[in-house]
Amino acid sequence: MKDALTIHRTLLEREIAHEIVRLPRPIAHADDLPGALGLPPERCPVTRMYHCLDALRGERFLAALITPAGSRTVLEPVRRALGARLIRPARPDLINSVTDYHADLVCPLLLPDAVPVLIDRAGLGGVAPDEVVYTPTGEPLTALAVRMADLRELSGAKPIGSAWEEELPAARPA
Repeated sequence: MKDALTIHRTLLEREIAHEIVRLPRPIAHADDLPGALGLPPERCPVTRMYHCLDALRGERFLAALITPAGSRTVLEPVRRALGARLIRPARPDLINSVTDYHADLVCPLLLPDAVPVLIDRAGLGGVAPDEVVYTPTGEPLTALAVRMADLRELSGAKPIGSAWEEELPAARPA
């Protein structure tokens, strides 16, 4: 399995400024990262994995979407961007076998070349390129701290429009 050390070594080889951060408590899911670090969700991008069926060739493939932690993904823009006929969240065993990461803690870096990676421009567009973001490493006790510009470049992510729903404010009593 890929882990923090694998990511660290790769980033050192490429001379990318980064830090492997030890979390104050273990996390079971990438969406737990903002709570563990006391940061807003947009500073903790997570990688959602989807199982897709190609619209033209009918082949199945896995795709990744980098989006803010805790966001609910709207699949239609993702499906269109990938040219997929069908899209659904990938099963954990498929994620593990294809990415070599723990299914709930996928890092957007070091994914196989066959996995297209998208980034939610609307959800993460407010994060400045030089701002440090924190993403899972595949391990429950560590996170990767890296500049947003480096995360985008190293992941090879292609930007798409909004792929998430904002939480709607509760209706006020009349």
